[in-house]
Amino acid sequence: MKFIVNFNLQNLQIENMSQLDLKIGPKIKAFRRQLGIQANKLSAQLNISPSYLTLIEGGKRRIDGDLLLKVCQELKIELSDLTTKDDINLTNNISELLDDKLFEDLDILGPEIKDLVNTNPKIARALIKLGDNFKQKDHELINKVESLSGKMIDSRKASFPGEVVSDFLQENKNYFPKLESFADTIFEKIQTNKRTRYMSLCEFIKKEYSITVKDIIPEEGKPFSKIYNKDKKELLMSDYVSLETKKLYAAAQIAQQGAMNEINEYLSKFSFPSEESKKLTKVALLNYCGAAILMPYKLFHEECKKQKYDLELLQNTFATSFEQVAHRVTCLQDPKLPGIPFHMLRVDIAGNISKRFSLSGIEIPRYGGACPRWNIYSAFTTPNKIHAAVSKMTNGEKYVCIARTVEKGVGRYGKSKSMLSIGLGCEAKYAKDFVYTENLNVNDKRTEIPIGVSCRTCDRLDCSQRAFPPLHKKFDVDINSRGVSVYVSD
Repeated sequence: MKFIVNFNLQNLQIENMSQLDLKIGPKIKAFRRQLGIQANKLSAQLNISPSYLTLIEGGKRRIDGDLLLKVCQELKIELSDLTTKDDINLTNNISELLDDKLFEDLDILGPEIKDLVNTNPKIARALIKLGDNFKQKDHELINKVESLSGKMIDSRKASFPGEVVSDFLQENKNYFPKLESFADTIFEKIQTNKRTRYMSLCEFIKKEYSITVKDIIPEEGKPFSKIYNKDKKELLMSDYVSLETKKLYAAAQIAQQGAMNEINEYLSKFSFPSEESKKLTKVALLNYCGAAILMPYKLFHEECKKQKYDLELLQNTFATSFEQVAHRVTCLQDPKLPGIPFHMLRVDIAGNISKRFSLSGIEIPRYGGACPRWNIYSAFTTPNKIHAAVSKMTNGEKYVCIARTVEKGVGRYGKSKSMLSIGLGCEAKYAKDFVYTENLNVNDKRTEIPIGVSCRTCDRLDCSQRAFPPLHKKFDVDINSRGVSVYVSD
């Protein structure tokens, strides 16, 4: 049995669909409920019994290819909506949450976590919210104790509103078609040699919205990056920020003036735990739209293909920053014109993750630092140089990962800039389309770097950089012998 299915993502050949264990029954149920369709109505449309549909939706019966296609037709969804790795980030977050010492005696296994996410994704998300709330309360208590005692107890200060932004982007696959459409319209009006120049952006803002852009040097002791004065119709830009940053701020201002309805529509479909997190997400969408104006989808996608995602070449082509380009390549998720599904993260020199997003399938920790073997950390040893590596996770999955440092902060004499590291990567199967694999033998096991997610969730016992014992391994200390680390006895 062979089915050839043409759908928007790509021409996908499905062979022996009935033999694939996609666990899509619960997803069908979720889509049906979202549309407000009763089970008996859908079963009648599919010409099957309600009891049989119940078995499929409960994950107790497989679904053959013909019936699957008919389900997609009736629910008006793409096949990719049912078969992609939409829930992998949720699974990873639940795994990390339940790996806490608090649940050690329950011995919760990976397949049980996957079953929970597949069958009850809303409950899984509720658990994540509870975990976030617990961590936040814990940090608040620690902060109070530190304030009263004057002593540092715990330096881990997680940015929970930032985590909400990451969840929002992950849920939408970091792709917002209405903002892309708006950006394309703007780009057509202000482009110069396939670029947007800063002065063109400023002139457009003045002409279209009667807002004057002014570049000024901030007063001593009153630093800022940008200030929009609504009453005076003025947008003040600090001369201490880079030209690339100014361009993004100007483009984001255009989005603020012209695409706010679209942004609010996206925000209305997500449940925010606080007003603070909602505002931060709004800023993220404004910057998303701004980046889309500077790097319009079709043109950017074309250049990515032509230059094999050479970030520095793309940076020069569009006159943007390295971080802006790295973030933009993760947005190429138009089903009609998709790019490589990347993961991206940003860390500081202390290991704090300030930006994370994964479409590649790689696990990125939610509540702590990542594995020290990731090249995103070794990049700090040779600043401004791109590090490329083949990373192998504990589950056997291989990824091509690159990392490079960037500088942030005030550009003036006497003021030091902060250094961050940007990590970007994809599954090894995309290696031929990724320029950074040209000097890597992806199939040579000797070049693979074994990595994990974090020490507590990693089972590798041959790691000399282990900072904590693995959670699901019994740990004992032998004073007469030592393995590769104090937490490994053999």
